[in-house]
Formats: sequence, structure tokens, C-alpha cells
Amino acid sequence: MHLDPELIEELSLLRRISLNLTDEGIDLSSIGDPAMIAAAERLCEKGIISRPDGGQLTDRGREAVEHMKRLFNELSTPLEPI
Repeated sequence: MHLDPELIEELSLLRRISLNLTDEGIDLSSIGDPAMIAAAERLCEKGIISRPDGGQLTDRGREAVEHMKRLFNELSTPLEPI
């Protein structure tokens, strides 16, 4: 799998989402970055978030973010020496 800049932007946007608050959506007005706005539009097209201007995670999006956060946690855990 190739990690192109667009995919990295989408992952970066998804990392900002808190899974603890179910009613909290993505507030793009506080971000203001055109690349992040474009990432949100792509995530909406993929069915990950509810609206192209941010919105909330869909059920599919929530599951994807849970997997992503679990992966990032595993990757950031220091390895024990062999």
C-alpha cells in the first residue's frame, strides 16, 4: 500500500477525532487548511464522515478510526530488547 499525500492528510484529519464524545463532529472552521478541507470531502465520498464540510463519523468511519487508533498505539509502543 502506497501512502500518498492525500491518504496521509485523511489519516491526519481522522486522528483529530475523539471517539469519547459521540456527538462531537469535525470542526473544519477551526482548521482552515485547504488540504484538510479536501481530505474531509474525500472522506465523505468514501462514507467515513457524514458531510463534506466535516460532520460526524459514520458507523463505518467510527470503526475505521478505532482500527487506525489501535494501529497507531501499537506502532508507538516501544519494543522490548531481544
